[in-house]
Amino acid sequence: MSLSFRSFRFLGLLGCFLAGIVLAEETDLKKAIQAHFPESEIESLTQTPFLGLYEVVIGGEIFYTDEKANYFFMGHIVDTKTRVSLTSERMQQIRDARRIAIDSLPLEHAIKAVKGNGKRTLIVYSDPNCPYCKRLEKELVNVTDVTIYTLLYPILNGSAATAKAIWCAEDRLKAWDDFMLRATVPAAKDCETPMQTLLQSGQQHRVTGTPTLIFADGSVVSGLIPLAEIEKRLNQATAGK
Repeated sequence: MSLSFRSFRFLGLLGCFLAGIVLAEETDLKKAIQAHFPESEIESLTQTPFLGLYEVVIGGEIFYTDEKANYFFMGHIVDTKTRVSLTSERMQQIRDARRIAIDSLPLEHAIKAVKGNGKRTLIVYSDPNCPYCKRLEKELVNVTDVTIYTLLYPILNGSAATAKAIWCAEDRLKAWDDFMLRATVPAAKDCETPMQTLLQSGQQHRVTGTPTLIFADGSVVSGLIPLAEIEKRLNQATAGK
């Protein structure tokens, strides 16, 4: 019994020792990687089960490196048996886990629409000249009991002038709906706009395309999704909140 206890104790100490070595090695590796990306945050560093490579996530993107950060590998790792991209699966996991704090968003500069009781919440970074944003607006026509905050995000060529005209309109919500649903171009007007603040907010939260949807629980969807998926996520986010 005494020998067994000592054996277990030795194995426990050995495990702690080895874990300490691994942790120190990963700390050194992280420092080596960080030296190549001094202005970016390493979001995660994980050893993979293949080829001794480490998965690195920076800016929501994945790449791989060796244990000394001597080489960086860009691209997809594919399982030849299943022909599934393991990199794509990880990217989806990262997207699903992504959250944006609602109180960090400049909602005071949003175009606000309250539909029905307005109890559910949806925030959308949207470019007026984005065709997928127009298709999203057609889906949102059929959503009720929701408050929608549209954050103008003119990142496409020629979008800045249209976004400004919509913001400077006497009735911003009507101007937005008229343009997105009925292709009615608002008259050009001059006024102070929050576009720079909105663009900086999008960059801060790594909004790289439109539409980008943010739900009440902070979950994020990049790109167009159908009505049924919007309803599902609105309900899940409200219940989770």
